[in-house]
Amino acid sequence: MTNKIRVLVVDDSAFIRVLLTEILAKDSRIEVVATAEDPIDARDKIKKYSPDVLTLDVEMPKMDGLTFLKNIMRLRPMPVIMISTLTQKGADVTLEALQIGAFDFIGKPSTDVKNQLTELSSELIEKVVAASQCNTHALEKEPVTASSVISLEKPKKKLDLITIGASTGGTEAIREVLTRLPVGLPPILLAQHIPATFSTSYAKRLNRECEITVTEVSSTVKLQKGYAYLAPGDKHLRVEKKGAEYWGVLNDGEKVNRHKPAVDVLFDSVVDLKVKRSIGILLTGMGKDGAKGLLAMRKMGATTIAQDEASSVVWGMPGAAVALGGAGKILPLSKIAQYICNNG
Repeated sequence: MTNKIRVLVVDDSAFIRVLLTEILAKDSRIEVVATAEDPIDARDKIKKYSPDVLTLDVEMPKMDGLTFLKNIMRLRPMPVIMISTLTQKGADVTLEALQIGAFDFIGKPSTDVKNQLTELSSELIEKVVAASQCNTHALEKEPVTASSVISLEKPKKKLDLITIGASTGGTEAIREVLTRLPVGLPPILLAQHIPATFSTSYAKRLNRECEITVTEVSSTVKLQKGYAYLAPGDKHLRVEKKGAEYWGVLNDGEKVNRHKPAVDVLFDSVVDLKVKRSIGILLTGMGKDGAKGLLAMRKMGATTIAQDEASSVVWGMPGAAVALGGAGKILPLSKIAQYICNNG
């Protein structure tokens, strides 16, 4: 294969540089063209080797990873995969990196690094390949301001529930939708592929930035208007009904579509209850999770939306839903919040 994906590995640990290089070298589609021990070294090697994808450690000498990422996205935008520690601090920094424009991240374990990272090798390779094919324009961020919040007009029909699923690129896609939503909408349930150590920080970050209340589900909870409920990173989130009220319930079952939480589990629970007055929304992400569930929601009578290809970082999940016929509407990310307000 001549046109290999050219990767530059940036990490201050020589051990990690060697390990990541060995992992990526196992795939014939990928070539690690160089490694760098700090951002200054990386800057020179970006110019010399013109990589397609960067893996970037967050904590490095001479210049921290976030500052370097800002410079990259300003001067030479490219897909960047952050190598982040699976800690509270790592979560906060990683979420900021995604907000700046990083493509995705891999969680770096704090113990038994070699074996743990080796176990993540297929995930890392999959993300590097996806990064090389991603829509880099969708990684460029525009600031969301208070004036961006939409005024809630009288809806055309009363809704009971809004469900949203996403994966790669989804933390920012969900953020763009939720920060524009006013208080007064039906309960919103969120299934985002994210590690358990990151989901709490993500919910808190969204809650700080949104007019609606965003909370991570930790136990069975009655769903309320004006709230968004995020599935934790290690549990499925389902909707159940008790009397006339809807509840969010966690499920610790097996992974579905290789994920927990899985979008299909959330969407299917809405179908099981026959909640026709609902909206199912599938945003950017790798794979096909949520595509069958969105189709089932549409067949059941719900309104269904897939994010369009032009605004998706990766058009895997929404594209799969469109291919199946599950998307009643295909909308750019910038139009989804307005559609919810017009119909919610």
